[in-house]
Amino acid sequence: MLYRSTRGGVRGRDFREVLFSGYAPDGGMFMPEILPVLSPETLRGWRGLKYTRLVVEISSMFIPAQLIPRDDLEVLVGEALSGFSVPNVVRIARLKDGLSVLELFHGETLAFKDLAMSCTVHFLNYFLQKDSSRAIVLVGTSGDTGGSAIQSAKGLPGLDVLVVYPRGRITVVQEKHMTTCLEDNVHVFAADGSSDDIDRPLRRLFADQDLVRAHSLMSLNSVNWSRVMVQIAHFFYAYLELSGVEKAEAAADLPDLEVVVPTGGAGNITAAYIAIQMGLPLKLVAMVNSNDIVHRTVTSGDFSMATSVTQTLAPAIDIQDPYNMERIFWLLLGRDGASVKTMMEEFQRSHRHTLPENHRKLLSEVLVTGTVSDQGILETMRRCWEENQYEMCPHTAVGVWHHYQRPHKPGTSRCYVATASPAKFQAAVEKAGLPYDPPEAVLALDQLPTRCQNLERSPDWCKDWEERLREWIQLVSRTRKEGGACYAQAP
Repeated sequence: MLYRSTRGGVRGRDFREVLFSGYAPDGGMFMPEILPVLSPETLRGWRGLKYTRLVVEISSMFIPAQLIPRDDLEVLVGEALSGFSVPNVVRIARLKDGLSVLELFHGETLAFKDLAMSCTVHFLNYFLQKDSSRAIVLVGTSGDTGGSAIQSAKGLPGLDVLVVYPRGRITVVQEKHMTTCLEDNVHVFAADGSSDDIDRPLRRLFADQDLVRAHSLMSLNSVNWSRVMVQIAHFFYAYLELSGVEKAEAAADLPDLEVVVPTGGAGNITAAYIAIQMGLPLKLVAMVNSNDIVHRTVTSGDFSMATSVTQTLAPAIDIQDPYNMERIFWLLLGRDGASVKTMMEEFQRSHRHTLPENHRKLLSEVLVTGTVSDQGILETMRRCWEENQYEMCPHTAVGVWHHYQRPHKPGTSRCYVATASPAKFQAAVEKAGLPYDPPEAVLALDQLPTRCQNLERSPDWCKDWEERLREWIQLVSRTRKEGGACYAQAP
């Protein structure tokens, strides 16, 4: 199993190289050169497997045994997923009128990112320990990724984590999951801008190959293939539990499952589309908030950013640059790296691109979309509570809005992906008029000291942020070589 860039300039990389990368050197994103396809018999045989076992089965197809032997892989995944608060790591809530919600938020930071992040960090640590080496992780976050990266990597001797989040655009709980971690290998920056603003200096840093090589700089955003790879297991688990595959005749076609996914950076929906390419019969619905670039792209071909990111009640998907769509485009266009390169470079340069109608039609055949206002989010949260006594976070409500507005046909199966716990979103829960009853772990965050550095807005803010982060990366590397502590000598 080897990997190539979606822009055609890099190929033949192995899993370890891709794991320790951010964007590919040509600016693209890494994808497997060949996707394995599972037979209906294999899928039927997986019915009843625990979630952890499915992660192992999926991961083993993309990680050659000579890099991580199967026995080691099972131990790593088992350890990564051992700290979740429900016995099977994830859980399905079966509610009124066929509303099935796949809860992916039972990890330490109460968000779905904990699943793939914890596995990815364990894979990283495996190689770092084996080689007695170090790496620096640089992460931009729209809310949940940063906290998950920090909690997964805190205290690890071979890894430093630099996280940049948009100040004032995430919830208090999301912020405290980052700023209350005072481990010396954790470095948190609050930027005066949006998550898309943060992505610009980060892309420039990753494009500096001398910097990347000198400091073993890598990403843990869903730019990292390993994150998307682990997320593929979400959709296999949902399918095997909810599609009714166990009732289908052996010779019959496998039944479909419609999966509805709240979408921002598009990592989850990309994992679901890859699952389809691997033989899973899914119908995909990507739901967005007022930041509706994915919806506009599918319905009109308008793949362009709005002039600004709209702040909504679902902040983790307040994104105008759904960067994982590049992977979907690459698959849809027959792995045509040259076409993807032209498209994405135009988009990055001008923040605009119009899909040719034949490309838009291809996309609309595999992806249905919808957009939900803040009012729709609140109405969905209230209705689900009134009918089921079930609280959901505002992101999950972006997806479940689809359940109430577009009822599914009898006899069809549908799954809604719940990406975070409502405990992280006090303001939205209370605005919906619902009781807010956070767990003790969330309440305890208020009593903890915090640490954070600011990235102020300036006339040349992108360059200034890039230089500030570059200097900190260099400081971290120098400090580790000298055997010192960063926060004993930070400028």
